[in-house]
Amino acid sequence: MGMAERLQEGVASWRDPEAVRFAVIDWVRESLGDLSYPDSRAFVAERDGEVVGLVCVSERAHFTGEVDAYIGELVVSKAAEGAGVGRALVAAAEDWGRARGRKRVVVDTGAANIAARRFYAALGFDEEDVTVSRAID
Repeated sequence: MGMAERLQEGVASWRDPEAVRFAVIDWVRESLGDLSYPDSRAFVAERDGEVVGLVCVSERAHFTGEVDAYIGELVVSKAAEGAGVGRALVAAAEDWGRARGRKRVVVDTGAANIAARRFYAALGFDEEDVTVSRAID
């Protein structure tokens, strides 16, 4: 939960920051609360006894009916950025999905989160869906 605020980075500037903060905390709380179900897992990265990363993975059906491994949250502490923690956590999520017979791992990120999009692209992720919005004053 201490790193949950990092999940707010890259959210579209027109979104209410306070609402985003509450939503992010709820996402993490909900994902961690679902761990008693066999179709979800969380993997934690530690360094020197300190948590430096977290990935929550579950299953999600694509509109085609295909079921994918789905990364709900992936977060790495600022102190551990660039040390391979995120890559290791994604690999753990992929291994979990592979063991369950899944063919793809998917993750949603904001269009404005350029750093995350670059990270995922470097790991071989392809951008699949795009959500667009506009104000209707």
